[in-house]
Amino acid sequence: MNVNKMYINGEWVNSQSNKTFVDYSPVTDSDYALITDADQKDTKRAIEAAHAAFPAWSALQPEERANYLLKVAEALENNEDEISKHLIEEIGSWIGKSKVDLKTSVGFWKAGAKIPFMVEDEVLESPIGKKSVVKRIPLGVVSVITPWNVPLNLSSRTTSGILAVGNTVVLKPSEESPITGGLILAKAFEEAGVPPGVFNVVTSSRNHVVEVGEEMVTNPLVKAISFIGSENVGRQIATKAASQFKKTSMELGGKDALIVMDDADISKAVTAAAFGAFYHAGQICIGTKRIYVDEKISEEFIKRFVAKTKALGIGDVYEFSKPIGPLINHAALEKIKHQLNDAVEKGATVLAGGNHDGLYFNPTILTGVTQEMETYGNETFGPMVAIYPYATVEDALKEVNNIDYGLSGGVMAGSEEKANAVAMKMESGMCHVNDGTIYGEPFAPFGGMKNSGMGRYGGKASVESFTQQRWITVEQGTRPYPPMFNE
Repeated sequence: MNVNKMYINGEWVNSQSNKTFVDYSPVTDSDYALITDADQKDTKRAIEAAHAAFPAWSALQPEERANYLLKVAEALENNEDEISKHLIEEIGSWIGKSKVDLKTSVGFWKAGAKIPFMVEDEVLESPIGKKSVVKRIPLGVVSVITPWNVPLNLSSRTTSGILAVGNTVVLKPSEESPITGGLILAKAFEEAGVPPGVFNVVTSSRNHVVEVGEEMVTNPLVKAISFIGSENVGRQIATKAASQFKKTSMELGGKDALIVMDDADISKAVTAAAFGAFYHAGQICIGTKRIYVDEKISEEFIKRFVAKTKALGIGDVYEFSKPIGPLINHAALEKIKHQLNDAVEKGATVLAGGNHDGLYFNPTILTGVTQEMETYGNETFGPMVAIYPYATVEDALKEVNNIDYGLSGGVMAGSEEKANAVAMKMESGMCHVNDGTIYGEPFAPFGGMKNSGMGRYGGKASVESFTQQRWITVEQGTRPYPPMFNE
């Protein structure tokens, strides 16, 4: 794998300008690699390669595409040690998370190999006896833009389904994770022998991200856009895509809530809350950022949750006993510090954490968070969570649904029936009973509501999102024409 080159039309190439940018490691707080810096011309070249590859790729039999995806999964498995190291060094993944991310990513490609067989024709009844069939056909070139926080996982989740149904892809990983978000997959595609142009990776710095993104959205050869990232950028992409009548599928921000009911197993609730709030230093879109606890058990829950939080190891991400790694960069550090300081200045109380050593931010618990504080309704991408005791479940649901995000949620309760009733009233695209907010399965429809996005990924949801319907009829000699038109 040439980390200082990108992958276009089955070849490792430099940008036409020969410019590069620095890929930074939050673990060492220093430079990690030099990456090719693509511009608009490079992106157009990748799109044209994907367009040229589309007819042959979409014409393959389902089992042929499935076999290629299985080979991609195998190539990833064969490079486990190298991939794990890149996940740790490039984005600050804890070693335990790096192993899980690789396993999950491989799972997406294996699951993706089943998706070609989910594309089915629908036979309709015709009132005049025609043969009437609705077919699902691929869209063409799909632009995929992915974030840095779970880069291999998210690039695999999206592109596996998109390719499985017969589309071709141009992927732009985040400038924070060009290796783990894109180039690792390109190497796997090369080793799997996937035909040139089917999968292309364009890497660019922040300096060129606007022109690259513009080309990926507005190029007329691109028929759909898959975006995972911030609400603001997603809104801009959706507006531009809509003006050209292009399909979009987007997973945007989250401010996910966990509701702990009065009959919940407190030990399980503390475990779910700690994992949800602090896994990958809280840099997870479906991470737990708000915990609503019935006031009957809130004192006991808070005591145990604070103790668990303070006991979490932080520092050496190569140690299994220290799951709290660094924030991705200094801009992320300043953002969470700003939210914390704003909350404290306006009356919030810090029960744990609130300090940092370089990019390593100690897991932080707040109480007394109110609506005028910035952290109340805005996404917090770091290890900081707020606890809200509540008097009634109705009060909790009102607060849970009082913000613009709706990605994931969780409900902890002794009674499954009670928990299900609450889960159905939470305004989120996903909700997990007696589990935390961080969970996914390869064939489940993954996505959010409200400002957390639109469209879904996974299994039949990917078929729905990345194909279009085409109606075909065959006249059987039964259609009556007006007599004056008959010969």
